[in-house]
Amino acid sequence: MTEAVSQEPADAVEPDHETWIVIPLYNEASVIGGVVSELSAYFDHIVCIDDGSTDGSAEVAQAAGARVIRHPVNLGQGAALQTGISYVVSQPGARYIVTFDADGQHRIEDALGMLRVAREHDLAIVFGSRFLDDRTQPGIAKKIILKTAVWVTNRTTGLRLTDAHNGLRVIRVDAARLIDLQQDRMAHATEIVLKLGRTKLPWEEYPVELLYTDYSKAKGQSILNSVNILVDLLVR
Repeated sequence: MTEAVSQEPADAVEPDHETWIVIPLYNEASVIGGVVSELSAYFDHIVCIDDGSTDGSAEVAQAAGARVIRHPVNLGQGAALQTGISYVVSQPGARYIVTFDADGQHRIEDALGMLRVAREHDLAIVFGSRFLDDRTQPGIAKKIILKTAVWVTNRTTGLRLTDAHNGLRVIRVDAARLIDLQQDRMAHATEIVLKLGRTKLPWEEYPVELLYTDYSKAKGQSILNSVNILVDLLVR
């Protein structure tokens, strides 16, 4: 497989009704409306899987224009992703899935660029990577944890990724049909790489920038998620 090492302007892409955005959603009421509204300018189909939120996130997402599927209790991000993927692959005309975080850390420009590359290079999977350039500055501790997770994931899956736990991905529907995530929580990030790798379908990485906002830092996501990833990798 090849890895993309350059980035072309993303604004040349004009996504159509074939592309579906899948957003796992848990207690992000203060930001999800803005995320959905911004995505709606480019994408017709946005699906939020509300994973047992208690802060009204589902209502905010729906008001902003997203379709909302609800888990009655919190099952974890992996379960939410699988629910969203299963929903999209059953939709007539669906060709691409973009997995996108609810907290505002992902950039729409990167999603558009990844879709363009998927179409132009006839790829089944495009993995976003924050380590193909130096725009993202995660901090020393987080970077060490993420690099360790990459090493473990690459040894486990046989792929050679630079960023194994980035939630921004483009997955063509034929590849998505072969995914059946069993890890509900953070370990799903390694599991999805493993199962996509087993498809033997063509893939590339694409350089993306993650926005570590004051909001995400206040929630502790800048380091806590990385620790959770590493713990899940070691335990499972």
